[in-house]
Amino acid sequence: MKARTISMHISFSKAAVAYLSPYLSSGEKQLKLLHDTEGCGCVMSGVPALQLVQESTVDDRMAEGDPFPFLYEPRHEVFFEPELRIDYSSDRNAFSLKSDSQIYTLNLRFIKS
Repeated sequence: MKARTISMHISFSKAAVAYLSPYLSSGEKQLKLLHDTEGCGCVMSGVPALQLVQESTVDDRMAEGDPFPFLYEPRHEVFFEPELRIDYSSDRNAFSLKSDSQIYTLNLRFIKS
């Protein structure tokens, strides 16, 4: 039986684009969607996060985003749906990650390191 390939895609809202553009405009950094398990001890207890990285690792794959492409680790794609949306709320100073069928988080961690 052949394994199913999932192609991930993220649409960024206008507010998210406005917030992220200054971090990405130089081309030195790119976005990575994480399934962050730091401090959890278990991969099933991980939470999504968005990280700025300088370069990809051997484990990363590039995915299409609108307007930003992003990196992710294929071993974690099981935790996400293929079509995602990221929004930014200036009132709450927070990102959200959603799909058509669920809200992953209304406080998507943004790691600028």
